[in-house]
Amino acid sequence: MLSRFLSAGRRPFSSLTEQEILALAISSEEDDSRIYLAYADGLRDPFPDSAKVFEDMAAEESEHRRRLIELHKKRFGDRIPLIRREHVRGYYERKPDWLVRPFGVEKVRAMAELMEQQAARFYTQAAKRAEDADTRKLLGDLAIAESAHESLARRLGAKHAGEDVQAEEAKTERRQFILTFVQPGLAGLMDGSVSTLAPIFAAAFATGDTWQTFLVGLSASVGAGISMGFTEAAHDDGVISGRGSPLKRGLASGIMTTIGGLGHALPYLINDFWTATSIASVIVVVELFAITWIQNHYMETPWLRAAFQVVLGGALVFAAGVLIGNA
Repeated sequence: MLSRFLSAGRRPFSSLTEQEILALAISSEEDDSRIYLAYADGLRDPFPDSAKVFEDMAAEESEHRRRLIELHKKRFGDRIPLIRREHVRGYYERKPDWLVRPFGVEKVRAMAELMEQQAARFYTQAAKRAEDADTRKLLGDLAIAESAHESLARRLGAKHAGEDVQAEEAKTERRQFILTFVQPGLAGLMDGSVSTLAPIFAAAFATGDTWQTFLVGLSASVGAGISMGFTEAAHDDGVISGRGSPLKRGLASGIMTTIGGLGHALPYLINDFWTATSIASVIVVVELFAITWIQNHYMETPWLRAAFQVVLGGALVFAAGVLIGNA
């Protein structure tokens, strides 16, 4: 949750000058070119033809960068401001290539298609804000170039290159559903389920009073839900990232955060302390399993890695709460 508050302090895209927009585009094209070259290196031995495609794409990005630099020199001189993706609120992010290894044609193709869509969306929005005719023309041309890239499925010889329109629309709809609802909802469920473990179980073992424990859990869950919901809605307006309505994302994050905390708080409505604690512990296991399943099913996180991360984090927070409560 802290990282989300920090991201809220980034520059909003609407505050960038035309020089800063050009500088951001230059650094983005440079990063994308490096990523495509990394993909090419990773695919070179098993898939040399596909590697050549990514080398060509890297060359295209370098050409885009050259044209952007020429325009910047013409309008603003040789000194390009340092502004990168992480400096702009709601700007799409790129994973370093080592986070998507091992490389496979399907995984890399999907990543590259998403990169092209995000770049096209950025240039479209940037062109709308440009007042200079040459800048507007170049940004518009680059938006068309990114959106008109030949289908990677066809260029890489993917087996589903001939998918009909309905299948492609379904794929796009699922991707948007994940960006708008699943990602913020998963972040909220993780925060609500894990972060509230310590205060709830600390209160339980410190007081032995189920009603007081329930009140602590209720306040922690609702408070965390409000915080996560507002933070998700505020840190990205969805215009550049394409993640959809900030209201929908905020609601998904806030509601799931609250649900995650209430799951193991509600059992303390039972008067018997050990019965309530036993049921709450079982619910915690169910919550952690649900988080692992969502990560594996929607985010394509390997099952064992997702389980290890979630269980380890949950166990540490749970242990901290019990130890503090017994102190």
